[in-house]
Amino acid sequence: EGCGNGACTNEFCASCLGFQPLDHNAAAIRALELYKMNAKLCGRHSAAFPDNSSAKETHPTLLGDQVHYLTEEKVYEILSICEGKKDYSPLIRVIGRIFSNADGLVQSFRKDKEQHPNTKEQRKTHQAKDEDKDEDDKERTTAMEQESEASASVEGATGATENRLGPVEVSVDIEAVRRVYDRLLSNEKMESAFLNALVYLTPNVELDLTYLDVYDTNPDYLNIFIIVMENSSLHSPEYLEMAMPLFCKCMSKLPLPALAKLTRLWSQYSVEHIRRMMETFQQLITYTVISNEYDSDSLVNDDECVVAAAKCLKLVFYANVLGGDLDTGHNEEEEPASESSELTLQELLGEERSNKKGPRVDPLEKELGVRTLDCRRPLIPFEEFVNEPLNDVLEMDKDFTFFKVDSESKFSFQSCPFILNACTKSLGLYYDNRISMYSERRITALYSLVQGQQLNPYLRLKVRRDHIIDDALVRLEMIAMENPADLRKQLFVEFEGEQGVDEGGVSKEFFQLVLEEMFNPDIGMFTYDDSTKLFWYNPSSLENEAQFTLIGIVLGLAIYNNCILDVHFPMVVYRKLMGKKGTYLDLTDSHPVLYQSLRELLDYEGDVEEDMMITFQISQTDLFGDPITYDLKENGDKIPVNADNRKEFVSLYGDYILNKSVERQFKAFRRGFQMVTNESPLKCLFRPEEVELLICGSRNLDFQALEETTEYDGGYSKDCRIIK
Repeated sequence: EGCGNGACTNEFCASCLGFQPLDHNAAAIRALELYKMNAKLCGRHSAAFPDNSSAKETHPTLLGDQVHYLTEEKVYEILSICEGKKDYSPLIRVIGRIFSNADGLVQSFRKDKEQHPNTKEQRKTHQAKDEDKDEDDKERTTAMEQESEASASVEGATGATENRLGPVEVSVDIEAVRRVYDRLLSNEKMESAFLNALVYLTPNVELDLTYLDVYDTNPDYLNIFIIVMENSSLHSPEYLEMAMPLFCKCMSKLPLPALAKLTRLWSQYSVEHIRRMMETFQQLITYTVISNEYDSDSLVNDDECVVAAAKCLKLVFYANVLGGDLDTGHNEEEEPASESSELTLQELLGEERSNKKGPRVDPLEKELGVRTLDCRRPLIPFEEFVNEPLNDVLEMDKDFTFFKVDSESKFSFQSCPFILNACTKSLGLYYDNRISMYSERRITALYSLVQGQQLNPYLRLKVRRDHIIDDALVRLEMIAMENPADLRKQLFVEFEGEQGVDEGGVSKEFFQLVLEEMFNPDIGMFTYDDSTKLFWYNPSSLENEAQFTLIGIVLGLAIYNNCILDVHFPMVVYRKLMGKKGTYLDLTDSHPVLYQSLRELLDYEGDVEEDMMITFQISQTDLFGDPITYDLKENGDKIPVNADNRKEFVSLYGDYILNKSVERQFKAFRRGFQMVTNESPLKCLFRPEEVELLICGSRNLDFQALEETTEYDGGYSKDCRIIK
C-alpha cells in the first residue's frame, strides 16, 4: 500500500516512484525479507489524509497509534471517512491491530463507555471494578439458582422446569459486535483483515492461557472468545484452514469456570446463532478429517485440530441443552449397587477398582449442574451434532482404551458422546462388555487355582422349554443373590434334551421365549395397548417382584451379549431406566388417550369446576375388572379440580400413572437391569432413545441395503426365483 507520499524516496516503499507492483505472495515474501534485515520504515505521510491538520483534530481515531480499543461509534466514524475517500486502508489497519491484540480486544465493544480506560492506571482501576462486578454477578446468580430450586417442586403444565440459570452478565456489548460484523464483512478487504488478525492473535492468547492464568486475574478475557465467535465467516475455507484450528485450541485451554460461563451465555442465544456455531465446529472437524489420512499409527485422536474442535463443540452442545426445555427434577432414587461377595481380580492383585469410584461424570456437566438426560427438547436436534466422517475414521478399539485406561494423557471421543452415532457407541459398549467377560473369566481361573473351585468361566443356563420361566428364574435368582458379577460372564444357553453349541442363536431364542412368556397378557404382568402396540406394567399384577427382576436381567443380558430383542416399551421406560421419573408429558406414547384428556382439561376455557365435575380422586380397574379409587391428595374426593389447581391435578395424575402405581414392579425391573449394566458406560454414553435402539434395533428396515450386501452360495444368485 505504501506510505501515501508520492515523492517517497524509500526504495522499499510501494509509494516510491520506481517501485514495481507485486502480487500478494511476492509481497509477503518481500515483507519477511525486509523484516529480517530490519529495513527502514516510512512514517505515515500527510498526503494520505488531505487536510491532515483538521483530520488530526476532528478525527483522532484515524491515527492508529491513539486507538487502544474499538467501540461501535469509532468503527462507524472511521468507516464513514474511508467511504468518503474510497480508501479503506486506515480502517483495515485499525481492525488488524486491535483484533490481533488481546488487550485491545478485551477492552473493545464494552457496554458501558466508562469501561474504556486509556491509561494503565485507569485500566487497573477498571479491572478491579470488573472483578468486583463479576463477584456480584456470581452472588446474584447463586441466589437466583437457590430461589429457582426452591420453586422447582411446583411443576408447570408441561411437567418441565424452566431454565434455572439467570442471565449471564458479560461486559461486552454483543449486539454492537454483531452490527459491526454485519456492516464490515460485506467488504472483502475487511474480511481479510479479520482473518489475518485472528491468525496473529491466537498464538499470544494460547501462551496467555497456558502460562499466565489470565482468566483468573481478568474474567473479561472471555470477551476475546465472545467477540471472535460472532464472526459469521468463521466457517469459510480460509478460516478453517488458517485460523480456526489454533483458535479452537486456545478456547479448549480456558479454565472450567470460563467454559461454563461461555456455555451459559451461548445458551441464551437464538437457535440461528447456536446453529451457526455448531456448524462452524462441525465443518472444521469434517474439513480436517477428509483432508487427512488416518491409520493405526496416525489416529484421529492424535489430531490436535479435531480434538480441540470436538471440545469446543461440547460447549455448543451443552448450550443447546441449557437453552432447551429442561427438567432438572423428577429423578429416580438410585438404589445402592449390589456388591459381589467375591473379590475382583484387581482387588486380589492389590489394586483399586476404578469403577467403584462411581459413574464417570463430565466436569463441564458437573459445573453446569445439568445432564443431557434433563433436556426434553433441545434447541437443535441431538442428531445434528453427530459427525459421520469422524465416525468413519475413528478406531473404536483404540478410543475405548484411551477412555478406560489412558484418559489423562490421551483424548477419547467417548468423552464427547454426542458426536458419535449409536452404532459407534455400541461398538465401545461391546468392547467394554467383552473385557468384563474376559476379566470375569480370568478371576474364575484364578479362583480355581487358589481355592480349588471348579472352573466355570461362563454364565451357563440349562433350561427346559416347557418350564423356561421357572428354570431361568431359579438359576438367575441364585446367581443374583450369591454373586451378581457372574451375570457379567459370557452367556451360554442349553435347552435340555437338545444338542447344540450356543454361538449366539440359542441365546437369542432363549431371550425371545422368555419375553414371549412374560409379556403374554394372560399372565397379567403387563398390559397391552392395541392402538400403540406397546406394553406397560400392570399395577394390579399378582406376580412377585422376582418375575420383574428377571425381565430386567434379560434386557441387561441382551445388551451385554449383543442381542436384539423384540420388546415394545414406551420411551418413558428407557427414561426411567436412565434415571428420570415419568411426567405428564411422557403419557403421549404410553397412555395417549389419557394424555389427550388431560391436555383438553388444561386447555379448557369454560368453568372447569362446574362443567368437568372432577376431584383429586381418580378411579381405575384392577385385574378382575373391579374399580379401585386413589386420592392424588389427602381427602382428594373433597377437593374439586378448578382452573387454579388443574395443573397440579395433571402433574399428580401423570406421576401416579407412570411412577407411584407401578413403583414396586419398576423397581424390581430396574434392579435386574442394573445387576448386569451397573458397571458399564451405558449411562454416560447413551440417551434413552439410543438405549431403545440398542435393545430393539431399528424399526426401519432397509431391505435395499440387505440386498446389496447379500452374498450368495450353494448355487443361488440374486436372480433365482426363491431369492426374489
